[in-house]
Amino acid sequence: MPIVTLTSDFGIRDSYVGAMKGALLEIDDALTLVDITHEVAPQDIAAGSHILRHGTPTFPLSTVHLAVVDPGVGGKRRAIAIDDGRHRWVGPDNGLFSHVLHLPQIRVHELTNCELHRQPVSPTFHGRDVFAPVAAHLAGGLDINMTGPAIEDPIRLPVASCHYLAGIITGRIVHIDHFGNLISNIGVKDLEQLGSMEAIKLGDASISTISSTYTDAAPGELLALIGSSGLLEIGVRDGSAARRLAVDGDMPIAIHTAETSRD
Repeated sequence: MPIVTLTSDFGIRDSYVGAMKGALLEIDDALTLVDITHEVAPQDIAAGSHILRHGTPTFPLSTVHLAVVDPGVGGKRRAIAIDDGRHRWVGPDNGLFSHVLHLPQIRVHELTNCELHRQPVSPTFHGRDVFAPVAAHLAGGLDINMTGPAIEDPIRLPVASCHYLAGIITGRIVHIDHFGNLISNIGVKDLEQLGSMEAIKLGDASISTISSTYTDAAPGELLALIGSSGLLEIGVRDGSAARRLAVDGDMPIAIHTAETSRD
C-alpha cells in the first residue's frame, strides 16, 4: 500500500493538515498517510530539514515524503519533486530537502505540469493544491519526469559543519526538541578524533563526561549524551536544557581535551 508522510509547520489547531490529507485521498483513497510532525517552528526551514533528515530513514522503499515549511509560498520560489533512488520528496525549493540533495543519483523536477494540480490553485496554500496532489500521483506510480522539467540548481541550506583544531571540536546547536534537549551537529565520528575529553562547554555550562542514558544523571542535573540520531545532545534529567541554559536557537558548543583545557 503506498505511503505518504506529512511534515509541516501548520500545527494541528487549524484545518490545513486535514485539507492536505483530503487532497491526497481525493486522488487515491488507498494511500497510507503518516504524520511525522506538524509542529515545526513556523517558517523554520532548517528545523524542518533536520526533522526530515532524522525522521524519514526508517520508511520503506518508494515512500513519498510531502513536506511544507514554506514562507515563500506564492512567490518566486519553485515547487519541486525529488527522487533519490529510494524515496521521493515533494515540497518547496527553499532548502527543506538539503539532506538528500548531495546524493549522486538525485533527480529534481519543477512542478509545472498543471494537470497534476488541484484547481484552482490558491497562491497561499500550495500544500493542498500543488504538493499534495503531486505526492499522491507519485505514490501511485507516476514517473517523476511527468511532474515538470528537470532542474540542476535546487536550493541548499548552508552546511552547519563542526571543526577540529588544536584538540578542540567546535560545533553548534542545530535543533531543540520537544523536551528541551539541545542537539548539536557533532557526531560520533567527530568525537573519535579526540583523545581524552576534559569538558563540553556551552555558554557558561561545562560538562565533564558523556553519559549513556538520562538515568546516569541525578534528577535536575545537566548531562551530555549521544542521542538516537548519533549526535551529541545536552539535556537535563527530568527537565529542559533549553530552559535551564536559556537557549532558544543556534549556539556554539565546544569539546576540549585535557591538554587544551590546561592551556
